[in-house]
Amino acid sequence: MGASKSDSFSAEHNEAAGLFKALSHPARIAIVEYLLSVDSCICGDIVNELPLAQPTISQHLKELKNANIIKGNIEGTAICYCLNPETMAKIEDYFALISKKLKMKCC
Repeated sequence: MGASKSDSFSAEHNEAAGLFKALSHPARIAIVEYLLSVDSCICGDIVNELPLAQPTISQHLKELKNANIIKGNIEGTAICYCLNPETMAKIEDYFALISKKLKMKCC
């Protein structure tokens, strides 16, 4: 098995890559957009919104949670998910930097 080259990049590069990898599935984008449209969410609500089985949605939620994109709190027998504002701010800052640099360059 080959060695990982992630050590060759900065912590910031690896963090951004992890976030974008977690967001690189259309179901996860749909989950993020759904969470943006509601104040809070229980997993069952997401299952009703997306054309996927509950175990599939649970796996996508796990990936988003592992990347710290969402947070989950146990409320009774359900888990209430919401977006992690700190992580969303990092994503926003990254794209703001790209947008700023694009405005400064001309080809």
